[in-house]
Amino acid sequence: MKLPAQSFTILLIFIIAIHHKSQAQAKLTPYVNTFIGTAPLTDPKILGYELPEGWRSWAGLTFPGSSLPNAMVQLSPITEFGSGAGYEYEDDTIYGFAHTNKGHWNLCNIPILPLSNPKGKFGSKFSHKKESAAPGFYQVYLDDYQVDVRLTSTLRCGFHEYTFKENNNRQILFSMGKANSSVNTWNLAQDGPSAIQGFQGGENVYFYAVVNGTIDKLEIVDAGKRSGYAIVHLADGSKAPVELKIGLSFVSIANAKENLEKEIGNKTFAQIRREATEKWEALLSNIQVKGGTQKQKQMLYSCLYRSFLWPALRSDVNGEFRDAKRNVVKGDFNYYTEPSLWDTYRNKDVLLGLITPQVTLDVIKSMKDVGDKTGFIPTFFHGDHGASSIAGAYLRGIDDFDIKGTYQILLRNANVDGGARPFVKEYIEKGYISDPDVKNPHVETKAKAGVSKTLEYAYDDYSLAQIAKKLGDSSNYHTLMARSKNYKNMFDPATRFMRGRLANGDWIKPFNPQYPYYEYMYREANAWQVSFYAPHDMKGLIELYGGAKGFESKLDSLFTLPWNPKYIARNVETMIGQYCQGNQPDHEAPFAYTFIGKPEKSQKIIDKILNELYGIGDDGLALSGMDDAGEMSAWYVFSALGLYPFSATDPTYIVTAPLFDEVKWKTSTGKMLTISKPGKGRGINNIKVNGKAIPGYFISHDLFKKGGQVEIGTK
Repeated sequence: MKLPAQSFTILLIFIIAIHHKSQAQAKLTPYVNTFIGTAPLTDPKILGYELPEGWRSWAGLTFPGSSLPNAMVQLSPITEFGSGAGYEYEDDTIYGFAHTNKGHWNLCNIPILPLSNPKGKFGSKFSHKKESAAPGFYQVYLDDYQVDVRLTSTLRCGFHEYTFKENNNRQILFSMGKANSSVNTWNLAQDGPSAIQGFQGGENVYFYAVVNGTIDKLEIVDAGKRSGYAIVHLADGSKAPVELKIGLSFVSIANAKENLEKEIGNKTFAQIRREATEKWEALLSNIQVKGGTQKQKQMLYSCLYRSFLWPALRSDVNGEFRDAKRNVVKGDFNYYTEPSLWDTYRNKDVLLGLITPQVTLDVIKSMKDVGDKTGFIPTFFHGDHGASSIAGAYLRGIDDFDIKGTYQILLRNANVDGGARPFVKEYIEKGYISDPDVKNPHVETKAKAGVSKTLEYAYDDYSLAQIAKKLGDSSNYHTLMARSKNYKNMFDPATRFMRGRLANGDWIKPFNPQYPYYEYMYREANAWQVSFYAPHDMKGLIELYGGAKGFESKLDSLFTLPWNPKYIARNVETMIGQYCQGNQPDHEAPFAYTFIGKPEKSQKIIDKILNELYGIGDDGLALSGMDDAGEMSAWYVFSALGLYPFSATDPTYIVTAPLFDEVKWKTSTGKMLTISKPGKGRGINNIKVNGKAIPGYFISHDLFKKGGQVEIGTK
């Protein structure tokens, strides 16, 4: 039967509408499991050793609570103060819901807990069966208090909703003396019939909170002390869920109140949660994939999510923030915490710039503000990787900042003793940093980590040289490029390792390349794990090993020489031979075979890591190591998509075989970069860019500016 034209048109419109509806329903936030990284890794075959009694592996240290991308507020449950992120999946008691988090044993400020008839204790049992979470949302049922808790958040505010079984004797505990950071003082006071305001010292956080009812009584115990707390007693009568809306500020109570009024105001819980979901959907949807397994998609979007939780916002809606000198100033940009540079310069900072360049720009301006006030661009933990992070962004086109002023401060970092680079005077004079002659050194031996520092400073010098080159500063360019070869001064041709030296130039003896140290010769690593680090000069590094054959042989041994289970250093864990995926220092090594024309060997290692070392453990919730503000996650994102910033400073990417048949990456310029791998093989035999075969295995950042197509042929 032939349909009339009008009926056919209606049918066509209906089919198109159904198609668009199905497309609109293809949400990505359901792939995100915010609990990944909260469970411990216990398998000694993966860890490399039996965990000593009382130890918990650092497999993740993530938090499951509510946050927006790079927000001030991370609203998450606390099961153990003093733990990495405050929440450990194996625990069964919740002590509060804190409002800041990172996963580095700090923050976890302003813990709040609803109470109902507490019997001399604070904290409630809970079950994972009555717990759920999603980006921008967390829910749990507190068994002891018979309260269902739902949490959501904005950039600077938290929104709590408590449904009590009993509608009398409802209380809210403010554990003001507790946080992961040391609390040195606190205060709290009532402001009118339904508001609470206060301050928690240590991290120095101000807050302003309102409830949707009347406060009957405010009870304060041990005011200002670490043993202290406050309990808000709510008036009886209402049967509606209790809502607590709280604004934070690192400037003042007045700013906290303004943040609350501007970001939440009269909006409902459902509105705030919906807005949070929409923000995460917008971010995650920059990357769309076809093919791959459900677990691979879950890991991809969970890792992408975790890559955008840090650095954290620190300026208020009115633009005010406290600068490095603790003065209140007003900026025309969003002020952020320092990135976790030792970890994240390798990949996460690049990913941040690719998807949210405005955040990266503001982070650079924030670091420059610190530099203006202190004389040095901030570093984090080890190395001087602000140089790489800033140079990488600048060379990729994020340049709407005072590059000349920033460059001058980075030059101070690289040359001025007593500033950002410990032992830089010795580094400049000798071309390396020595370590003392220590008899019977052990994991905890305190020293200079001279090998790691020398290698990292050499890379930082290279990074700064690239800015010098672009700015036309040829003198500093040549000086810094010469210094970028200093990594060679740590190479011992007799043992073929990067090895520690004494102040007189002698090699440190005895020498055990398998033994890991926290800061003697190496930073959280052994000789194997740092001996392949020269991402800016792989050609020169390969020559040190006598050429491609010698380099390949040594690299083979890295991944095959068994780990000694007697060598135990916390977070030097998750081993493939001597290679450690659980910590950052050797994260470039799996890609190194590509530089000698053996990408199939790299791919084999990369695939093993992707498929066997993420989402592991009994519940599939453990990571191979500490997420370190998203670095571990960003490693997965890039490697799963088939591109990796091997030298994060340089605007190029090494091509590997993606886990997915097709990747569509919406660039920050609004263009589309499509990466396709039509074959099922994992060994790359050709790469085409916009239909033309390219030599080698690198593509240019230009594809992220202009869009284009990368087709990866495999065998």
